Amino acid sequence: MKFTKMQGTGNDYVYINCFEETVERPEELAVKVSDRHFGIGSDGLILICPSGQADCRMKMFNADGSESEMCGNGIRCVGKYVYDHHIVEKDEFDVETKAGIKHLKVTDEGGKASLITVDMGIPEVTGEVPEPIMIDGRSYEFIGISMGNPHAIYYMDEIDGLDLEAMGPAFETHERFPERTNSEFIQVIDRSHLRMRVWERGSGETWACGTGATASAVASVLSGRTENTVEVELKGGILSITWDRESGHVYMTGPAVEVFQGEFDPENL
Repeated sequence: MKFTKMQGTGNDYVYINCFEETVERPEELAVKVSDRHFGIGSDGLILICPSGQADCRMKMFNADGSESEMCGNGIRCVGKYVYDHHIVEKDEFDVETKAGIKHLKVTDEGGKASLITVDMGIPEVTGEVPEPIMIDGRSYEFIGISMGNPHAIYYMDEIDGLDLEAMGPAFETHERFPERTNSEFIQVIDRSHLRMRVWERGSGETWACGTGATASAVASVLSGRTENTVEVELKGGILSITWDRESGHVYMTGPAVEVFQGEFDPENL
């Protein structure tokens, strides 16, 4: 089976072109390819499929095999793949996801997509602003935002010293979140600059999360911490987020990189 390894601000996935390949058990395959010792190594598996509603369809699976509604870094990489490989022949197009159809716009450099802007849609506030919560005997406050998938945003004085490997599971699986949640830990630098670490549902700490960066920007605007356009600095790079308050839509712009292509035998993983 042929695959392509791609990353967006360090959020890396294995991509399979299902215009040409057939994947029968993607949940199992996601676990196998994501293993960084016995597989290819990734934060999960993304299938690029035909769509009856859009130019293509993205199906995204976490490293534990669970399927997610949406992935901001992943959809930028899907956009780059279908543009660079001429599955679509235009610089604005639509991608179907479990969170709905998303509109993408490509910045072309030398015939290849470099930056991709994604209309992430209209965010949904999912609780009080802020909402108190008790985790492992300690009191926190978070802002719940859905970008088609769930996010809980926590503000910290500093984030470098957080032991997310120890903390993350309790935040992800708290009873407040029956479907589990992505948890973003935010340090506000100024009114146009956030730093973020993320514990992703089903994958653990990753170097970036596009929907998480988007949700965090929205939460920061709602709570009066930033302006409507903000740069979110992640472990793997920077994403630019703009919330158009008139339309309600949030736009994410960032890079997408094709790292390498290869082949694997699923029976050997």
